[in-house]
Amino acid sequence: MANTFTQIHIHSVFAVRNRQSLIQNTWKSELFKYITGILTQNGHKLLAINGMPDHIHLLFGFRPEQSLSDIMQKVKRSSSLWINKNKFVHGHFSWQEGFAAFSYSRSQLKDVIRYVENQELHHQKKSFSEEYRELMRLFEISFDERCILKEPL
Repeated sequence: MANTFTQIHIHSVFAVRNRQSLIQNTWKSELFKYITGILTQNGHKLLAINGMPDHIHLLFGFRPEQSLSDIMQKVKRSSSLWINKNKFVHGHFSWQEGFAAFSYSRSQLKDVIRYVENQELHHQKKSFSEEYRELMRLFEISFDERCILKEPL
């Protein structure tokens, strides 16, 4: 749309179904490149991506031509298909339903990028469940403890 100017930065977090630790270091960087391509092809700009074997963090410049739900659905659906097509896991790979998303101002980006890039270090002190709940509370997002994350099987 002409004459539309935005500066929207989104930090999104989503988990592997049942929080299984399926994302392996041997193909993690390829997955991150694939997800970067999805965001780029849809007009968004990736600022940082990282994660652990059971979840991923994305920080990206969001363009409002598309809804946040639509781009997250595309990222998760396309990356699941790509993982399965490449047979990176035994059986079927899928992401857990839903995602969390938080907005940040430009002045906060350096700190958020550092946070995303240092996931391995961060998770030596805090579990994914603790991290997720902490983000939800920090942003004052109401949630039902029974529904927030499906624990590993």
